[in-house]
Amino acid sequence: MYIPKHYKNESIEEAIEFMNCYSFGILVTSVADKPVATHLPFVISQREDKIVITSHFSKGNEQAVDLASKQSLAIFSEPHAYISPAFYEKELNVPTWNYLSVHAYGKATIIDEEEAVFHVLEQMIRSFEAKYMHQWEGLPLEYRTKMAQSIVAFEIVVDDLQFKEKLSQNKTEVERNRIIQSFARSADPNKNIVADYMAKKTTD
Repeated sequence: MYIPKHYKNESIEEAIEFMNCYSFGILVTSVADKPVATHLPFVISQREDKIVITSHFSKGNEQAVDLASKQSLAIFSEPHAYISPAFYEKELNVPTWNYLSVHAYGKATIIDEEEAVFHVLEQMIRSFEAKYMHQWEGLPLEYRTKMAQSIVAFEIVVDDLQFKEKLSQNKTEVERNRIIQSFARSADPNKNIVADYMAKKTTD
């Protein structure tokens, strides 16, 4: 990902926090030299000093065929907003876009042992709807096993993590404050979130 120096965030903790907040990401791999992407929920965890992202998809997905042999890219991105030149002090300006995104690279490992697959599923349940665990555990084992056999579970140990925060850091304090104040009052939730991130970046 292209990241100019003033937009780069090197905090691992903040990147993990962002990934957990916007955990419905995109898995990108190459199949027969063609980029292929799947939208997936991810569970993000730390194992010693490594970041591990875990998910699963249907066995019918073409990405499952040789997932473990290729480099994978998981993209986490959500809050974004159009920035009008009207916010700037000088007329000699053009529109742009503010946004945040994390790119996580690594080799995927297929999880195929039945107990480990169940662990992946239960890890996701606990992450996204813990109260469903009681219902899941009450389902017939045969049904749960059939569900587990129809998916490909995997984990990616991240070897390259990139976090970009494009939040008008290259603009004046007056211009940034205009954007923050306008977005904070907006009825658009995306703009509210961008305003929060911009305000935090201003005070850091």
